[in-house]
Amino acid sequence: MKKTILYTILAGAMFYSCKKDFLDKAPKTYLTEETAFLSYDNYQQFMWQCYGMFSDNTIGTSLNSTGTNSCYISDIYAGYLGTKGGQNPYQNQTVTPAASGNGWDFSYIRRVNIMLSHLNDGVLKPDEAVHWRAVGYFFYAFWYMELINRFGDVPLVDKVLTDATPENMDKRTPRKVVADTILSRLVWAEANIDKKNDGVNTINGDVVRAVISRFALREGTWRKYHNMGDFDKYFTACIQYSEPLLAKYGSLYTGTDKNTSGALVPAAGYGELWTTPSLKGIPGIILFKEQIYPLTASRFSDWEHIASANTEMPKATVDMYLCKDGKTIANSALYAGDKNPYATFRNRDPRLYHLVQPPFKVLAKAASGGVVVPGLPADGNWKFTTDPQDREYIDIMGANNTQGSSVPVGGDIARGMKRLPVQNWGNSTLNFNPHLEAANGGVGFQVSNTGFFVWKFFATWEQNGNDATSNADYPIFKIEEVLLNYAECKWEQGQFDQSVADRTINKLRARAGVANMNVGAIDASFDPNRGMDDAGVQINPVLWEIRRERMVELMGEGFGFYDVRRWNCAKWYINRQYYGMWIPTSTSSPESSYLTAYQVIDGPNATPRKNGQPGYLYRYPDPVSSGTGWKDQYYLYCIPTDQLLLNPNLGPNNTGWPTPGK
Repeated sequence: MKKTILYTILAGAMFYSCKKDFLDKAPKTYLTEETAFLSYDNYQQFMWQCYGMFSDNTIGTSLNSTGTNSCYISDIYAGYLGTKGGQNPYQNQTVTPAASGNGWDFSYIRRVNIMLSHLNDGVLKPDEAVHWRAVGYFFYAFWYMELINRFGDVPLVDKVLTDATPENMDKRTPRKVVADTILSRLVWAEANIDKKNDGVNTINGDVVRAVISRFALREGTWRKYHNMGDFDKYFTACIQYSEPLLAKYGSLYTGTDKNTSGALVPAAGYGELWTTPSLKGIPGIILFKEQIYPLTASRFSDWEHIASANTEMPKATVDMYLCKDGKTIANSALYAGDKNPYATFRNRDPRLYHLVQPPFKVLAKAASGGVVVPGLPADGNWKFTTDPQDREYIDIMGANNTQGSSVPVGGDIARGMKRLPVQNWGNSTLNFNPHLEAANGGVGFQVSNTGFFVWKFFATWEQNGNDATSNADYPIFKIEEVLLNYAECKWEQGQFDQSVADRTINKLRARAGVANMNVGAIDASFDPNRGMDDAGVQINPVLWEIRRERMVELMGEGFGFYDVRRWNCAKWYINRQYYGMWIPTSTSSPESSYLTAYQVIDGPNATPRKNGQPGYLYRYPDPVSSGTGWKDQYYLYCIPTDQLLLNPNLGPNNTGWPTPGK
């Protein structure tokens, strides 16, 4: 039996159903609770469905591809990213009370509890029963970790509920009690789950340690910054269970993708974690979702090739990326300014190139002028301009020299990861970027309204015609997150120094090609524009740099909305004015043709100016002066009103959300 996450999710759906059998005699392949626990394999099959948590669309860090920006939605809500089609609902206060759903779901908890209730049936050997209890505890804790993040206090269900004790009659248990239960179950699972292993790429001790690292940081900082107290034990747990992972996964993946000149693409290992056909054996990968084409595949790369793509980065987030010397744009001598798109990206942290499509310009092959390089592209439909800056990032990322060629379904790894100029599935070439929605030259794909089109999952090798699938593997847990969890908790315990920075953040920077963090050089002047908490207090300079590194390294992976809420800093991130790139007056640049299509501003919170003048692309008004922006009630989600109607014991609703009848 192939032990992969892919197979487990497919298989899990078949094995559990309701208790009623047709004429009380079910086919042998139809498993009920009475027949689902007759062998070790039955337990395994019954629990496969729980792997679906890792692609559940109510979890921000899940890998679901049900829509054009579904994998980015948490970072969109956090204000890190945005969409060209609409404003952040938490910024313009269009989040409405939930009538149903909203992530209020205990079906996974019921499944786990059913399995746990059968461990003493006498089918399993003692060590097997211990193992499956650990697996059950892991999934139980993982789902509850998400429930308390959304709702705070939730019912703590630790038994199989029947009609005599219906689940919807349980009262909500205080968050701190639920969190302590989560941690204790994870700790027990970590100590026992490796007694028996279910195969490669399944839940094991390292996966449990990674979840403890994530949960303990999340809960500890939530308690500290939301004034709940009793948080230090969580920081201690994060450090304790991260340590063996840091020791075991000592190397980061540096990548293999080379550009046209034969040099490794900057930050190749960072980008390839999301654009690689197989993550088997890749350093630092703890658990991943394996795609086996054509049985399953995502649409991540597919979306970013076509007109449906609508995720972009606001200018405020672009400005948070450091320069290669490890300094901020406010202090770095390498910063080239932002008055043309090439300058904005020049000398910046190369992880920016892997998130945001860098600027370029090429000519159609039939156009007059330009430069044709023999063999590059070999059979393409474009050529270089005579302006060196137009090819600056083509040379960095690699030239797309397979335009117009026939590619077999499933892609060809020889085509490389990210290449410029880009094209869609129909081999139509985008001849320039930034590529704004207005006056887009008749090319409707890879369009943005800020000038910063997000292409994290885009992979040239995945070009497979009209087959709308992407078959790159994706990480579920990886060492990069653990490094950042560890660094942050060390700061929270007053233990972050240069040695910790070298062990964590500087490993990430070395791979990216960014100068090391020098802890002693970080003071209040290092970034005068650093953010504030919701009380208006500016963040400690070193902590701000730790958080910046986390945002950059994990950008687009769904951590944003968790982070800004647990830090109690959502106002600063989400209330920033949403605006885009600078539009110059020069008629020699493609973007100058947009001057008549957009309003512009001089900078954040400025009054929009008329069309036809240079400035930063104006997208939306400043939310605070507009009377909208982040509301404190958003820190916890609305308990669905249908649940409160079914069970008044769950009320009252979280602060600011309606309770039926009150």
